[in-house]
Amino acid sequence: MSQMPHSNVVQPPRFADARNALRHVFVHDLELNASIGVHTHEKEERQRIRINLDLAVREDAVAAEQDALAHVVCYEKVVSDIRRLVDAGHVNLVETLAERVAAMCLEDRRVRVARVRVEKLDVFPDAASVGVEIERCSVLA
Repeated sequence: MSQMPHSNVVQPPRFADARNALRHVFVHDLELNASIGVHTHEKEERQRIRINLDLAVREDAVAAEQDALAHVVCYEKVVSDIRRLVDAGHVNLVETLAERVAAMCLEDRRVRVARVRVEKLDVFPDAASVGVEIERCSVLA
């Protein structure tokens, strides 16, 4: 009988996971106008970007019993904070913006994992988008 080879592939944590008391909080397809890019024309005119965000959030036992916003990661606040980051000034790289969004999300101690995708929507006429996706974990994860 042959054995299956041992895989060295790291499996990312599940964003919603009952065994680990994680819930999935997400923002999908948030379109904003941003000052982003390394080229002169990108520094002179804002361009459309799309942000997708998936968070693995430690569940609060109290939140299950109480219908109170204070016990959850509020996606309205997350979106507001992303807008504030985008409006804070020019960023050269989509990678930099993605890192800033992830770091902002991980400031909330309940957030264990943040997956962030930043896409530029109007770079190539024959591509829907270009960009980057990152995943960052809290030190508590």
